[in-house]
Amino acid sequence: MSVLTSPRGKEEVVHCRRTESQDIFCIKSLIRKFTQKLFGRLNIIYLLEKANLAVTLCNDKEEIMAHAIFLDYPNWNVANQDDWVSVFQELDSEIPCTPLNTLFMHFFVAVDEYSTGCLKEIIRTVFKAVPELHFIFLIVPTYVSLGSTLVTVFGQVGNIPCLTYDEDFAVYICHRHDHYPQLHIRKARVEDHDDLMPIFLHYDNTLREIYGEYFLAELIEAQDEENHSVVCEVEGKAVGFMSVCSSVNLNLLHECFDLGPFHGFCVPHPDDLLEPSKESSIQESQDTEIKSDSQGSEKVVEEPGGTASSEATETQETVSEESSSVSGTLSDEAKDMEQKFSVISIVGDEDLSLNSENSLPSFLFPEESSHFRPIYLGESAAFCIQLFCIDEKYEARSLDFMSFVFSLFPDKKFCLISVPHLTPEFVLIQNFVKVVPFNNCTLEHDLYVFHRAGLLRSIKIRLANFLDTAGVENLVSTLILSRKILDDLAQYNEACRDPDGTALQVFVAEVANQIVGIAVIRKEMDIEYIRSHYNIEDFIYFSHHQQEEHGRLHHFALNPVFRHYTKFFLKEILRLGYKSCLYYPIYPQSRESKLQSSYAHSLTSALHYLVPVRPRRQIVYPLEKLGINAPSKEVSKDQLTIMSTVTLRNT
Repeated sequence: MSVLTSPRGKEEVVHCRRTESQDIFCIKSLIRKFTQKLFGRLNIIYLLEKANLAVTLCNDKEEIMAHAIFLDYPNWNVANQDDWVSVFQELDSEIPCTPLNTLFMHFFVAVDEYSTGCLKEIIRTVFKAVPELHFIFLIVPTYVSLGSTLVTVFGQVGNIPCLTYDEDFAVYICHRHDHYPQLHIRKARVEDHDDLMPIFLHYDNTLREIYGEYFLAELIEAQDEENHSVVCEVEGKAVGFMSVCSSVNLNLLHECFDLGPFHGFCVPHPDDLLEPSKESSIQESQDTEIKSDSQGSEKVVEEPGGTASSEATETQETVSEESSSVSGTLSDEAKDMEQKFSVISIVGDEDLSLNSENSLPSFLFPEESSHFRPIYLGESAAFCIQLFCIDEKYEARSLDFMSFVFSLFPDKKFCLISVPHLTPEFVLIQNFVKVVPFNNCTLEHDLYVFHRAGLLRSIKIRLANFLDTAGVENLVSTLILSRKILDDLAQYNEACRDPDGTALQVFVAEVANQIVGIAVIRKEMDIEYIRSHYNIEDFIYFSHHQQEEHGRLHHFALNPVFRHYTKFFLKEILRLGYKSCLYYPIYPQSRESKLQSSYAHSLTSALHYLVPVRPRRQIVYPLEKLGINAPSKEVSKDQLTIMSTVTLRNT
């Protein structure tokens, strides 16, 4: 909630929220002739359908005070949506705008009396909602002035020509640091105690009851080479705290979690024992046969689950190897980053100090195939977060801590944090990857890891080419569906379409000149069937999406080190591929058809960013009796039974 004051002294209590379809009528009532001169004559419904972010400002009576729409490419046709970066870099090379840190304002209206306050509140909200965002551009015709409202936020950087007709447009920019800056991180001081204690007590009083009134001051005072305390401050006041420690109980973690993908959180050593000896393998196989014979009558058929978990383990091995090479290239960009925020997280005893590397989505839990556990002789490469809290107002900036704490441990690659199983997911660990526990894990904590390379902001999404083949092979080499992915890549490089003519697109994610992700999409050829059999119009206005804007996601693989860029990867696929909706089919395992196998498509962590679509109840048509009055084959044909999920530009 915020309070806006008009020039006449009137006050309004306002709040921001996502725009809803029922807001359109009120939004249209705020449009003036001057609005059309700035942004053109727009179809608001169409624009909302294609928007990345649409924000509405309401008062305490839920009356709409202002509205703004943001997209990830320029308006007024000054650049193609898949190639605007080079145009804006030529305009001003000192502005490091990228698809990750830039949005464009395509529309803004507000109640005249409160317009300036409304604009500033919306801009602040947008920067808070999108932690990676640094720049918001506004493009208007050169013959139109911004007016008294927009000029308070935007400053001109130059002019740019239109692609379709002979006219120049003025480019204006708004910077994050003027509205919701990154947090200043520094070492904690005992004097910060009074600022921090109210934040701790807001979440939990347990620590003070156990360790005493001044436990925080004692913790800060006890800092040494292995234990550090840091704070984030705003205007000289501490608003967040993090305590980190380089002493990690690796033996306990090796017993409870599958750390193989992270090389045990240790520096590689020539004497590491990563595979069982031949004799032990024979003995284990004999033990397995005896056990399976004795339990044969009780065995439940769970082969699909076993295969999926095997793929999970192999995926971790792949990304582990790649992440170790990427981590060595940490650049200065990591220090400029923006990140997300959190509430309070406490690692219990020192024995539970955690440590980890890359990992997989939390829903993939591999079954233990043997009792062998690798032996790592190298030094520890991890440190852990023992205590963390931050003021709710600044929790969206929680990830700002990470660059500073990694600088305190320059020889460490992994940051670990453990939380009780039922702890709600807070913003900080949304950027971490959950480590897969063993079946016999007795710890009542989940373990999360963040890799140093995750600080890099140089991730780039682009269409694949022939030179990417080796990098993609290295990325997916241990996946069960690696052959399918590589075949699709080869087919795309050869013809950009399948032998049957279906349009095919392959995108890769690149960091520090290494391939860290790949996605394969095809044009959705059965959109009429999907529309008639699934309630996709619960999410979209179907008439505002062209047929070629619907795509089907076939494969998606991303190094878990960069899992927090999954949403950005999907967004870039939509922008570069000129798509507005992506569909992904989930086949029920009860069907035995080979074409309906769960392994016909590959997808893991990206499912978190897709929404499930309910099936429609179907009419059974007597086709023979209806004759020429029967519905089209696209509607009535019997297709594979699937559960569809969809992702949109504005999800």
